[in-house]
Amino acid sequence: MKYLFIHQNFPGQYLHIVRHLVQNDNNEVVFISEDNQNVIKGVRRVRYRMPRGAAVQAHLAVRELDMGMVRASEVERAARTLKNLGFHPDIIIGHHGWGELLNIQDVYPDVPVLGYFEFYYHTEPGFDVGFDPEFPLQPQMLPIVRAKNAINLLALTAPGYGQTPTDFQKSAYPAWAADKISVLREGVDLDACKPDPKLAKKTFNLGDIKITPKNKLITYVSRDLEPYRGFHVFMRALPRILEEEPNAHVIMVGGDGVSYGAPLASGCWREKMLQELEGQLDLSRVHFVGKVDYRDFLRLLQRSDAHVYLTYPFVASWSLREAMAIGCAIVGSATAPVQEFLTDQETAILVPFTEPDKIASGVLELLRNKPLATRLRRAVREKAEHTLCIKAYLAEYENLIEHVIATHKAKVQLPRQNAVEVEEKPAKTVTKPVKRRVTTRKTEGKTGTARGSKKVVPFPAPKAVRSPVQKTSAKSRKSVSARKTQG
Repeated sequence: MKYLFIHQNFPGQYLHIVRHLVQNDNNEVVFISEDNQNVIKGVRRVRYRMPRGAAVQAHLAVRELDMGMVRASEVERAARTLKNLGFHPDIIIGHHGWGELLNIQDVYPDVPVLGYFEFYYHTEPGFDVGFDPEFPLQPQMLPIVRAKNAINLLALTAPGYGQTPTDFQKSAYPAWAADKISVLREGVDLDACKPDPKLAKKTFNLGDIKITPKNKLITYVSRDLEPYRGFHVFMRALPRILEEEPNAHVIMVGGDGVSYGAPLASGCWREKMLQELEGQLDLSRVHFVGKVDYRDFLRLLQRSDAHVYLTYPFVASWSLREAMAIGCAIVGSATAPVQEFLTDQETAILVPFTEPDKIASGVLELLRNKPLATRLRRAVREKAEHTLCIKAYLAEYENLIEHVIATHKAKVQLPRQNAVEVEEKPAKTVTKPVKRRVTTRKTEGKTGTARGSKKVVPFPAPKAVRSPVQKTSAKSRKSVSARKTQG
């Protein structure tokens, strides 16, 4: 089969499926994206370049749409070149988030599109906006948040089918779009992401950081250290944790940028929180390591005594899945995306996102209660084996692709078939003689005749076929720094 993938940051969410597909010599995989250094053997790259940034004079609410339409035009240009060179895919798979797929139907109108729907933004309670009381939503931001769905809405009304990785993410989309989106649960390489109890019995080194077997190690991972992933509240939990556990060390992975939400007027959240907590932390035991190599990331989680994962009601990070597969003892936020993966006291300890003292209590309980930590580690690994297996995920992915192609062919062929049938067997119009019924009526002394009416029955039009995408269950990351997936 011929596959055309589209994602501005190759390979994005498609790392595992692309690696899987290219192993079959009968498959041809082409990938349209912006330029980067990532390489997957067997994939034909087609690169595009953004000609400009967002229009400064445009209203803030439409700048994202503006950039999306620019991307759509560049992807359309690249796709037309491919088409002129004779490449005609059996399916197009891409991410809707940046608008890259908005014009693809104009290039390949007869090819099914399977688009990744990541998140639909809301201004009402239950989702990320306005969730954190520390950052109340300003009234002037309401229309801007709603406008962030412009690309989403265009994608939902375009031809094609959709996928999303969790029930929570699907629930964010309008009810009328539910039939268009399938839940395809993303998997983890359980052989690469697995427990290694031996690491706790020897000195662990990461750069110039040394964690001895006597030390308790607390880990925290995010693409960037920012409020969406609870960095600010975790930092406020550290004074108590470090005071009550003098042998504890904390290693935090993440950059100083902003992946989600608004940036600070100046500086970064790491600097801001260190300033807020000045004099309350033993900084010899708090280590900010930035973005690390993927192998070091895995080793870090394997050595972890307590792993903290916090998030707004937003897209769950890949690191959560990996921590589960590694069998980490997890303290997670009691927010909807986390609760879809973890259950309090069964596979993790879940705590209120906004309460640092309860986060600290959860961490301390795991550090002190070894039987509990051991039980949770075993249970969460078992949960990962049953729900996050990469092989099952890839099989489900191929099933979804086959279903989308078959459904698309059926929808295209049926109207053609009906049209042929109508042409071969035209409706016969039979005109029966109209019997006149004569009635005599007295109207001012005159006799009148009333004519009967002929009832016309129209030729029935073919019924529309509705084939919703079947619901299915089930990034590289060369390093945590290199992957631009969900942080």
